[in-house]
Amino acid sequence: MDTSESSTGTDPQGAAAHEKAPPPRRGWRRWAMDTRPLRIPAYRRLWSSTIVTAVGSQLTAVAVPKQIYDITGSSAWVGAASMAGLLPLIVFALWGGAVADSMDRRKLLLITNCGIAVTSVLFWVQAAAGFDSVAALMILLAVQQAFWGLNAPARNASIARLVPAGELAAANALGSTVMQTGQVIGPLLAGVLIPVIGLPELYLIDALALCVTVWAVYRLPSLPPLGSATKRRAGVREIAAGFRYISAHKVLLLSFSADIIAMVFGMPRALFPQLASETYAPYGEGLALGLLFAAIPIGAVVGGLFSGTFSRARRHGWMVIGAVVAWGVAIAGFGLSGSLWFGVVFLAVAGVADMVSMVFRGAILLSAATDEMRGRMQGVFTVVVAGGPRLADVLHGAAGSAFGPRAAVVGGGLLVVVAMGGLALAVPALRRYRI
Repeated sequence: MDTSESSTGTDPQGAAAHEKAPPPRRGWRRWAMDTRPLRIPAYRRLWSSTIVTAVGSQLTAVAVPKQIYDITGSSAWVGAASMAGLLPLIVFALWGGAVADSMDRRKLLLITNCGIAVTSVLFWVQAAAGFDSVAALMILLAVQQAFWGLNAPARNASIARLVPAGELAAANALGSTVMQTGQVIGPLLAGVLIPVIGLPELYLIDALALCVTVWAVYRLPSLPPLGSATKRRAGVREIAAGFRYISAHKVLLLSFSADIIAMVFGMPRALFPQLASETYAPYGEGLALGLLFAAIPIGAVVGGLFSGTFSRARRHGWMVIGAVVAWGVAIAGFGLSGSLWFGVVFLAVAGVADMVSMVFRGAILLSAATDEMRGRMQGVFTVVVAGGPRLADVLHGAAGSAFGPRAAVVGGGLLVVVAMGGLALAVPALRRYRI
């Protein structure tokens, strides 16, 4: 490990903050993805490992529900398994944020990535042995989600120690684009591979991919707590301190609120099967369902590839407000679309808006919070990101049954616009925030 990298363990901005800024990009290049953070070796290693695991994790995400459905023939069991992983994720993400603020984040990433890899190996063993136990699958899923809940806050909080403040938005765009690409490629690859190599091998591929992540994390510089945080113990008191910190910093509270508004009111994925079988049935139910689920991630990837301009914006608050409002308008447009192709276009536009929102909400969390609080902020962020769409599934499912799927989608999109607009007008802290 060279000395230039190890300096980032003690300097919040790292050696990269002192590098000479590159000349401004001109022409079409100013629209393309901002890759400046990749000049920093430590961040490049962290990001490169994400490329592999973003696809590998999606293989397991497809394999688990597929195996449960093969065993039980019941979609209800598939839904129950999803909920079995939610509670450990919430509990350990909150605790993991406190842990990330009290120990070396590199060490925590090593421990948790190894834990996730071991669970992937156990998934492979039980599938290869033909164990066919739903209980065992649910236990393994709960353990895996617990490790992921511990891992995500440390991973996200580490970014601010690896790149300078002016490149946080670009770093978030790079990471988010890779994750969204994995959500598109991973399920498609799983669908191709299952008939060829079988279900158990998907778990094994994920486990091997995680070995790449472990090696990349091992090559990172040490990321110990700064200042007095080294003497702090992670516990309920520290988690509570994180929530008090959020309530005392309006811009952080508003960034979480913006995501909750967008996802709870405006994520209509629970209605995709009904829309595919009813509204878009003339196009073919299978084709319609696949396009509906793929459209938002594809839009997010496109937004990430052309993120060069918005990743250099400084009025981060206005970018979040505009992105959430655009998301609501696009979702309402999707609900009004009788044509599948227009509907897919609106969902893709929503995906672009979601990418912009993710980039700037992430940048606000990393720049507005002190380093000793970043882990806990990322823990809450993980819970919000994981829990919001699940709450949306319940809300939209009920609204779709009561008012019809298209009315529920349109109403949800309009609620997003009204709620976000009202929040921005009532509390000016988010409008005023800039770096």
